[in-house]
Amino acid sequence: MKNPIKYTAIILFLQIITITNLNSQDNKEKYLFPGENHFKNIKMITNGGENAEAYLSFDQKKLILQATFGKYECDQIFTMNLDGTNKTLVSTGKGRTTCSYYLPGDSTIIYASTHLADVNCPPPPDRSKGYVWKLYDSFDIFKANADGTNLTRLTVAPGYDAEATLSPIGDKIVFTSTRDGDPEIYTMDLDGSNQTRLTFHKGYDGGPFFSQDGKKIVFRASSPITKKDLEDYNDLVKNGLVRPTTLEIYVMDADGKNVKQLTNFNKASFAPYFTPDSKKIIFSSNVNSKTGRNFDLYMINIDGAGLEQITFHDQFDGFPMFTNDGKKLIFASNRFNGKPGDTNIFIADWIE
Repeated sequence: MKNPIKYTAIILFLQIITITNLNSQDNKEKYLFPGENHFKNIKMITNGGENAEAYLSFDQKKLILQATFGKYECDQIFTMNLDGTNKTLVSTGKGRTTCSYYLPGDSTIIYASTHLADVNCPPPPDRSKGYVWKLYDSFDIFKANADGTNLTRLTVAPGYDAEATLSPIGDKIVFTSTRDGDPEIYTMDLDGSNQTRLTFHKGYDGGPFFSQDGKKIVFRASSPITKKDLEDYNDLVKNGLVRPTTLEIYVMDADGKNVKQLTNFNKASFAPYFTPDSKKIIFSSNVNSKTGRNFDLYMINIDGAGLEQITFHDQFDGFPMFTNDGKKLIFASNRFNGKPGDTNIFIADWIE
């Protein structure tokens, strides 16, 4: 006859093991949605507030990002480890900041800030004109030590200067500026010299990123075509405003030549980033959203073919960035946020 006490103990042990395994699996994949087959072991590495545009250091060990939380009334620049620990303010804590990036060696950083014009957050855009972005003239691009010290101004031209990122080969900064009246893309050397205009087409050109080999640039752009669209665009841009409801993804050579439009959705597509082999672009878009408010990540070939939806969350997924080896993807999302409006940074294993 079986020992009932021993038998019961074995059953309880097996049940505990089963529950533990299920919980472990749930913990690993609890941030995923059905259809997100490219992700595994997804982790949320911030917890609360508005966190966005988290970009990797050159050694791939840290992130630099913009965030609003706690006492900060508008975005400031922070650095943190890949697991979200040691989140440290590296901007001045004054004005509004955006679009930060590490420079080669990870001892210096760049970001855009309005603090020279006003220590307070600039006023929000005039939404009587609908949903618009404000390109504040008070934004300039700054360089600093990685801890925020030794702040140096790189751009002094009148108008908006921001959206700066760096070539992975470490030789050029690419950024957006309204210095010539229209939002265009420019490059400059790491010390701010040799500022050169790359784009010359009517409409907003911005959000540029280099390919891994530094030979290509991907960016978002609007192209007003009808007379009504052009009148609307001109009225907005003279007041430092852009309507981002129709943005397409483009690529060009690093010198501005051979511009090619990849998407033609007539929707809002932005935050493009090259895959490490430079053969595809991952980006955020509301192309399949019925309301226009749902942004998912998509991937497309460099020739504009092979569109694939990557995320299937019903709110916002954006600002994707691959690690250099292509094994992980970092992105921002509203998924599983603690309260409406929170955006957190996630990191996931990438499965081909």
